[in-house]
Amino acid sequence: MIDYLNWIKAAHIIAVVCWFAAIFYLPRLFVYHAMSEDLVSQERFIVMERKLYRGIMTPSMIATWILGLWMVGLGWEVYKTQGWLHVKIVLVILLSAYHGACGFYRKKLVRNPQYKTHVFWRWFNEVPVFALIFIVILAVVKPF
Repeated sequence: MIDYLNWIKAAHIIAVVCWFAAIFYLPRLFVYHAMSEDLVSQERFIVMERKLYRGIMTPSMIATWILGLWMVGLGWEVYKTQGWLHVKIVLVILLSAYHGACGFYRKKLVRNPQYKTHVFWRWFNEVPVFALIFIVILAVVKPF
């Protein structure tokens, strides 16, 4: 059973890495999209953002959730009393809300590339960094 769990954990880590890569890159594309002034560039960013969001970011989030919940389910008797996991799940829920906000903003940018300034997008891009730091610390250190 342990070997089986390790394969699930490895797949979960791969999904998390892919999700975070996309979460870090999509708002960076928003920066460039907001700064673009010609129609060709704007159309290029629309395609890149859509493919990243639908083709990588969302499937990675779904895989992260499925694999994470699978691991929790396999070890529920141990995990149910560990506070670090509950905090981690709350952070992943918040990160999922950020993911949804990215989808919302992506659609807004299609209609209006100057919906928000590039400065807003630069700050927006920093939000998941804090989630990553805390989630990794919780998963590795298990402080409580």
